[in-house]
Amino acid sequence: MTSEACSGSRCAWSGTLRRRVLDEDTAVLIDMAPRPEKGDSYGSTARPSEPGGHQAAACRAGTPANPRIDFVLVWEEDLTLGRQQDNASRGKTDLHRAWRETFLDNLRVAGLHMDQRDVQDEDSAVHYVLLSAPWAVLCYYAEDLRLKLPLQELPNQASNWSAGLLQWLGVPNILLEDVPDVPPEYYSCQFKVSKLSRFLGNDNRDTFFTCTNRHQIVFEILAKTPYGHEKKGLFGVDQLLSQGVFRAAFPLHDGPFTEPLEGLRATGLSQRHVLFRHWAHWRKWYKYQPLDHVRRYFGEKVALYFAWLGFYTCWLLPVAVVGTLVFLVGCFMAFSDIPTQEVCSSTDSFEMCPLCLDCPFWLLSSACAQVQVGRLFDHEGTVFFSSFVALWAVLFLEYWKRKSATLAYRWGCSDFEDIEERPRPQFAASAPMTAPNPITGVDEPYFPSRSRVHRVLAGSVVVAMMVAVVVMCLVSVILYRAIMAILVSRSDNTLLAAWASRIASLTGSVVNLVFILILSKLYVALAHVLTRWEMHRTQTRFEDAFTLKVFIFQFVNFYSSPIYIAFFKGRFVGYPGSYHSLFGVRNEECAAGGCLVELAQELLVIMVGKQVINNVQEILVPKLKGWWQKFRLRSKRKVGASTAAGPAPWEADYELLPCEGLFDEYLEMVLQFGFVTIFVAACPLAPLFALLNNWVEIRLDARKFVCERRRPVAQRAQDVGIWFPILTGITHLAVVSNACLLAFSSDFLPRAYYRWTRAGDLRGFVNFTLARAPPAFAAGQNRTCRYRAFREDDGRYSWIYWHLLAIRLAFVIVFEHVVFAISHALDLLVPDIPESVEVKVKREYYLAKQALAENEALLGTSGVKDGRPPASEMNLGPQA
Repeated sequence: MTSEACSGSRCAWSGTLRRRVLDEDTAVLIDMAPRPEKGDSYGSTARPSEPGGHQAAACRAGTPANPRIDFVLVWEEDLTLGRQQDNASRGKTDLHRAWRETFLDNLRVAGLHMDQRDVQDEDSAVHYVLLSAPWAVLCYYAEDLRLKLPLQELPNQASNWSAGLLQWLGVPNILLEDVPDVPPEYYSCQFKVSKLSRFLGNDNRDTFFTCTNRHQIVFEILAKTPYGHEKKGLFGVDQLLSQGVFRAAFPLHDGPFTEPLEGLRATGLSQRHVLFRHWAHWRKWYKYQPLDHVRRYFGEKVALYFAWLGFYTCWLLPVAVVGTLVFLVGCFMAFSDIPTQEVCSSTDSFEMCPLCLDCPFWLLSSACAQVQVGRLFDHEGTVFFSSFVALWAVLFLEYWKRKSATLAYRWGCSDFEDIEERPRPQFAASAPMTAPNPITGVDEPYFPSRSRVHRVLAGSVVVAMMVAVVVMCLVSVILYRAIMAILVSRSDNTLLAAWASRIASLTGSVVNLVFILILSKLYVALAHVLTRWEMHRTQTRFEDAFTLKVFIFQFVNFYSSPIYIAFFKGRFVGYPGSYHSLFGVRNEECAAGGCLVELAQELLVIMVGKQVINNVQEILVPKLKGWWQKFRLRSKRKVGASTAAGPAPWEADYELLPCEGLFDEYLEMVLQFGFVTIFVAACPLAPLFALLNNWVEIRLDARKFVCERRRPVAQRAQDVGIWFPILTGITHLAVVSNACLLAFSSDFLPRAYYRWTRAGDLRGFVNFTLARAPPAFAAGQNRTCRYRAFREDDGRYSWIYWHLLAIRLAFVIVFEHVVFAISHALDLLVPDIPESVEVKVKREYYLAKQALAENEALLGTSGVKDGRPPASEMNLGPQA
């Protein structure tokens, strides 16, 4: 043990506290008769004596001889290093050993029980420390953490609008499934030791705290326990994991997920196996998700993510159907459209000006196929679909607010962020002072807001620099496309030369995708460092700040290229004889089919390409990592022990991959939501691809949590956090974006203008949209040519251009105002919280007030009830 761990008064305090904990652990708060041992001991330190023992659906209970395992710490040791290490390596190994011993000693001081198991071969060893929290520690920290525990049981009130609709229609519901062991609902309130008798199940301390409650308590202790000087940041298991002192820290899964022995009834299945059989299995892809089971096993934060993902996927169904119908209408119109037929039958009527400095003249009829493809995405149905998606997005968010409020109430976390959430352990240990909480009045660690603002501003500069890097990459992709188009157009192959612009655009999209993926990895790591430095008080605020940083960067990273194609490409080209250039390279023009088809191509490459890459990574990479982890660890296990009884539960869980949280999952879905809404006018098939991906994503993520990852510590959450404001911002941006797409990138308004002023059947529309090259340019080339623009022969904008510009601006204003007006009307008509939930909240508040009211008439003047001293007078455990 190092001098950092114990000195002077600190050692005296630690010794006194350790003796106090040992005395307190013997205090009996609830008189209990002796209970027989359970047959199954998965999650305790003893192996099961009977392989077919009964497994209760609740969290595994321990026994006095074999206490329940609440958490596992793991570190590995290379036994050959002692003979090969130099002085520097040996010093680092000794320091890590001293930190580890100090940390474990302080955990014992905090009241945790521990047992160590070792697995080794000739060269290496794996050490497992099995932690369990005694009753006194659980009670102390449950009150300290303000955990909400049940007062009164209610029947499960989970409901689904589609199930109710199908039942009302009398249609059999194939989506519904009878999942065993449905968790009940409760009226609940914050735990108070002095009111222990008022809480449900207070007569059985083995089951009073759920397994997720126990995990939260032990993790809180682990996160705040020091292993050196706290002012130097030497505290918490997270730091030890990052330094390599421990290799892993995790709660145990509730048994294996594989099929149990034959003859075991469904009621005896473990929670993990119920989730695998009825949720994570691929054949359940069309079933409702058992969200209450997910919440009971993984906590509210994970359950809310899957609730949102399922809700979003269900709402994608109608917009995917409408989008597919709009695309089919485009397929029909591609061959029946008069202007498209004029292009394909024009032969040599329209000779077009060169697309680059050394490019040849070309015939418009050679672009017949490109024009037909462009018509698939640019037609009258696109206007209807854009309006439909804008209103769909508003309704989706409004009804998700109702769904989220209902779930937050049912799961007892409707006031979590305002009242219940405590400071982050890392913040509590690093904050320079304390101050009263303005809501609860309790003294809490405090970091000055002024200092935090300065740090946030400094971090914003770094974010701006990274955004500038993305813009530089975008410019490089633009130059690549322009140069590639020139090189391909010079090819002797006639087909390649005709498709030069499209080939350059497609390869540019792939290059852009590679840039996106590389920059994303670099920036996420940087954002973690910046957010930790900003010292945010709670975990919710920390995650919100981190999310906002990453999303701003990822928004620019993923959407910069589509935004350029949609609103800038082909806008600043100039005209023959006076072309504009960027770094000496002529600005890009839209292909013959228009920029809308190129935007659709860009969206499909980025969106579908990213989805395919992510899904392949989520399937193959965990398989390979998991195989290597199992191979590496099982080679250390003694052959006799492994063949006789198989790996112990902690060994089996250590073979799994660590849980990496939900940030990447949310980010993937929110970016997808942006592609579905912001640029939907250019690609009506985007919702269909999103729907197909999400059907796979739900079961893929479920399988990852249940089968392939270690069990995460259950975290409470009130909603999806800052992701909801981000979704709201995307929805508003989508209205503006689609209005501008229809006005400036589509042929919808020029066609409508031509119908009103020239010909209702659009005959002659192609000639109407083509300008003639200036006489000076034609004289220099000894031939005349056409180019797409509304200009006079001298290159000046024609009066038609200005008329169309006024119409386009008016369309944007009218489209925005109509959609936003309908959106606000829907917002007023749809209440954020259902009336039934408001009534239940008031009922729960009343019950909590009754349960926790100080009533001397009930307790008696001496404060003694039922022959027991009040628990508030007993020291239940130390503060870590």
